[in-house]
Amino acid sequence: MKYLDQLEVGGKKVFVRVDFNVPMDKSGKVTDDTRVRASLPTLNYILAHGGKAIVASHLGRPKGKRVEEFSLKPVAPILSALLKKDVPFIDDCIGEKARSAAAAMKDGDVILLENLRFHPGEDKNDEAFAKELAALCDVYVNDAFAVSHRAAASNTAITQFAPVCAAGFLLKNEIEYFNKAMGNPARPLVAISGGAKVSDKIAVLENLIDKVDKLLIGGGMAFTFLKAQGGDIGKSLCEEDMLDLAKKILDKAKAKNVSILLPTDAVIAQAPAADAETQVVDARKIPEDWMGLDIGPQSIAAFSDAVKSAQTIVWNGPLGMFELAPFSAGTFKLVDAAVDSGALTIVGGGDTDTAIHKTGKSDKISYISTGGGAFLELLEGKTLPAVAALG
Repeated sequence: MKYLDQLEVGGKKVFVRVDFNVPMDKSGKVTDDTRVRASLPTLNYILAHGGKAIVASHLGRPKGKRVEEFSLKPVAPILSALLKKDVPFIDDCIGEKARSAAAAMKDGDVILLENLRFHPGEDKNDEAFAKELAALCDVYVNDAFAVSHRAAASNTAITQFAPVCAAGFLLKNEIEYFNKAMGNPARPLVAISGGAKVSDKIAVLENLIDKVDKLLIGGGMAFTFLKAQGGDIGKSLCEEDMLDLAKKILDKAKAKNVSILLPTDAVIAQAPAADAETQVVDARKIPEDWMGLDIGPQSIAAFSDAVKSAQTIVWNGPLGMFELAPFSAGTFKLVDAAVDSGALTIVGGGDTDTAIHKTGKSDKISYISTGGGAFLELLEGKTLPAVAALG
């Protein structure tokens, strides 16, 4: 696989697949430009080296139809401000409008194309649609890690038709940091897995047990494991159909000599609310009408000790319902522990990312992945189709 800085882009039209799937309010105003900012290293490199950047993305799920609320038009002025240059918005991504705009570009120009998913060929990985996109450029660059686990025309089929293909700097960082963490990591390697459901993380957990020294399990998914061990978990989240699988994962970890840490105590309430009455109890003895919503102080201490001794940390999923103050301590204290450890720390998943930004310590984490689903598939040991297509 080639990277952007290995290519000659001067005077060339460079089609850059980015992830501008940004949140917007009801008035169509972009409420968070993080994903736009993430593209700047790649775009600025192209411009600094005399290239012409044709920027393309999806937004939302318009299902192959033009839906105005999913137009990328509101992103153009934001990109213009960040790049400090005019970025014309082109009202389509193929056809005469796109071809004319690309043909008229001068060195150092940038244009933003309309939502790729306004055409059904995008999600279908359609070769004819991909060929039209490729016809706009001399060089193709994929810098959209977050959608690299799904084969689409703009990230997979297009590589068959573009003259030269490469990964942008965001995609390069994602791959290189992940390989540092999971390929040949400094040990101990500690994984933290949280979130609501075991069913979302089956393949992740099974793959992690083959690679890590310790596995810390929190969040709602922990209660399925606790019940599998015979614990009383009250009204806590539990996937009854996952109990046998949870037992198998625990048995596999024991056979592999991998230490799994589950919560020993929990912060409980009768309902998830900011003003809820809470108690701290044994995580395996939760009263019938109560539910566990965060790990307790004992668990925080044990988890923190495991994290502080790590050389490499991989984290996906919060340890409690951190959005509500009474249930945020577990996740926030583990962020502190990860920062204090000095370990190479790779974090993936939108909720974990949000939690870390809430602590104000995101700049002290080695790398925060931009892709939830793509990051999970890497943790499962899968090859991402869009990455494979660049190979």
